[in-house]
Amino acid sequence: MTTPVPLPIAVLISGGGTTLQNLVDRIAAGALHARIALVISSRFDAYGVVRAKQAGLPIGIVSRRDFTSTAAFSKAIFDLCRQNGAELVCLGGFLQLLRIPSDFEGRVMNIHPALLPSFGGKGMYGRHVHEAVLAAGVKESGCTVHFVDNEYDHGPVILQRRVPVLKGDTPETLAAQVFEQECEAYPEAIRLYAEGKLR
Repeated sequence: MTTPVPLPIAVLISGGGTTLQNLVDRIAAGALHARIALVISSRFDAYGVVRAKQAGLPIGIVSRRDFTSTAAFSKAIFDLCRQNGAELVCLGGFLQLLRIPSDFEGRVMNIHPALLPSFGGKGMYGRHVHEAVLAAGVKESGCTVHFVDNEYDHGPVILQRRVPVLKGDTPETLAAQVFEQECEAYPEAIRLYAEGKLR
């Protein structure tokens, strides 16, 4: 029996690249049967670019400022994904809106540090999400992996992981709890996709 080829993925980043690093580490440990074909950053100065270089990954910089429209920006990104043979596109702290072309519908994933549909939408990323969760006084938070459509933090949910919001939690302590679950959830969603279990 032949071993299936590792799933080629593109990872899109705008910041520190902690999600990228998690995927790099999981692949290196043999816990995720995938290959990062390309990293695309919307900022040349994102620390995730340093992480990608350290891991020896091909990198593309596509800045939103260089394009007059979301459509043109998105086309540049997906052209790179096609050129590098990416079958799945994974957003990891990517802060720009994308227009998903028809050939990539159902092939773009995002991870969000809250239980969507709550605490999502434009401007809801990173610390802002955890501050909003704490301000709302809810008893639990978590993370959501979902397929991406043409709206922020919208599209079919693939899976969620939950964490309790503890008395005395700060945005930092809550973020740390949620990130632990993100590290499990994203590889799991990618695995499900690679095994053809997502529709």
